[in-house]
Amino acid sequence: MKTAALPPAVTSLSELDPAGLYTFADYLRWQLEERVELIRGRLWKMSPAPGTRHQQVSQAINRVMLNFFYRQSCQVFTAPFDVRLPAGSRKGDGATVVQPDLCVVCDPAKLDEHGCNGAPDLVVEILSPGNSSREMGEKFRVYEESGVREYWMVNPAERAVMAYVLDERGVFTGRAPALEGDAFRSAVFPELVIDLKEVFV
Repeated sequence: MKTAALPPAVTSLSELDPAGLYTFADYLRWQLEERVELIRGRLWKMSPAPGTRHQQVSQAINRVMLNFFYRQSCQVFTAPFDVRLPAGSRKGDGATVVQPDLCVVCDPAKLDEHGCNGAPDLVVEILSPGNSSREMGEKFRVYEESGVREYWMVNPAERAVMAYVLDERGVFTGRAPALEGDAFRSAVFPELVIDLKEVFV
């Protein structure tokens, strides 16, 4: 019996319908130069490669997290790292695939060869002029709906961190912004403290 031929790989964004609905199975066939995400099945083109400031902030936070979670059950991952979320879409499961700047996953059952299948415990997104509205809007709602326990939006331009914690109703509750000079403490991991002077240098 013949097996069905696999569809050809997609190598250019021009081959995709910007108004189409896609799944993770579609996403796996894409061999694009550009980085993209899927949010509720919709294609989102990511900003160009992060700038120097973005990378410096990301590395400063990642350094603290790697030290904190060293030899613990939770693991830290940096972009590009695919996170598949159960956010609803008309095309079913696997229609939301994002690449957070940083995420912490404590359940090893969520990890597979393709990345993380399910909500990380902590997600960090670093805002830049090209991505702020998406992080503050659609991705906020997707992270909340999917059950991310804690979500940080780091704003290098304002030298501030806005943190949200999932409450018992499954709704993000905002904390007071942490500013340059503050010792910022995670709500989900209370012993994780980041000196923002070392982040916003």
